[in-house]
Amino acid sequence: MSADRLLLTLLLLQTRGRMSARRLADELGVSVRTAYRDLDRLRATGVPVYAEQGRTGGYQLLDGYRTRLTGLSEGEARALFLTGLPAPAAALGLAGEVAATRLKLLAALPAALRDEATRADAVFHLDAPGWYGEAEATPYLPLLVDAVFGRRAVDVRYRRWREPREVERRLCPYGLVLKSGTWYVVAAAGPRTATYRISQILDAALSDERFERPEDFVLSDYWSSYLDDFASRRYTGTATVRLSPRGRERLAANVPPEVVRAFAATATPVGADGWTEAVIPTESTEHARGELLRLGTDVEVVGPEELRRAMADAVRALARTYGDVGPGVTEATQGA
Repeated sequence: MSADRLLLTLLLLQTRGRMSARRLADELGVSVRTAYRDLDRLRATGVPVYAEQGRTGGYQLLDGYRTRLTGLSEGEARALFLTGLPAPAAALGLAGEVAATRLKLLAALPAALRDEATRADAVFHLDAPGWYGEAEATPYLPLLVDAVFGRRAVDVRYRRWREPREVERRLCPYGLVLKSGTWYVVAAAGPRTATYRISQILDAALSDERFERPEDFVLSDYWSSYLDDFASRRYTGTATVRLSPRGRERLAANVPPEVVRAFAATATPVGADGWTEAVIPTESTEHARGELLRLGTDVEVVGPEELRRAMADAVRALARTYGDVGPGVTEATQGA
């Protein structure tokens, strides 16, 4: 560990230039005393580190000195693909490896390219989770990382949506997927490969069983197929709806992209007031009602009749809750 820290100290000085002992200590997560000791050890090995006194002083390398000791460790090699994704890397338990990998990559670059890389890092930032929701707790994610790389089976207790709600499974994890801020593990459970939401794992432990991932398994291909299958199972019906001009503007913020695309593909103007009629896919009457109610008076359900009645029932319930709020509500309710 101390040898790794000495290398990181050297690379920090090489890539950042002059640094105070305090700043080095903060970067490496050690005490200032340890930082001073590491600097002395570097000098003892022949590295030309010198100090400049004063308020703006610090430690730096002799001009022109560069090290080529930038080889990546196994953990840092794993983290290489996450160097631009600090939050997911932290969730995977690879934050330290990512920081070290970025530093080594920067140290290996010529000065001009290093400056360009740091400028790009300053103007791009990825925030994967969606709005209006807190990040899910995934305490077993680092364990699953070890299982994926070590090809070890995992015994889990899992909470699912159907009965029995809690089940026990031995999973052979093939890979991890981050979708809109939610982590999933793709794993074989017996002869079947399935997708499990990691936040729904109630307990997990590594087993002694080793497994081999099928040579023809490609995680990205599996995930694309899974999404297509999910969409085909998700939408089991259709509805004909009418939207006002304002409703069309608000549609994308209130329904999934598939619904927006379907509306645009089938949209037909009705009347002279800008309203548009189209056919959209639906999951269920209850789910469609919940989504369409968000659009308020900017949507009208034409059919099916079951969904139209469900919308009318919701309007009546709202009217009872809020009392007599004007003739407009009463007329709309009676007309529905």
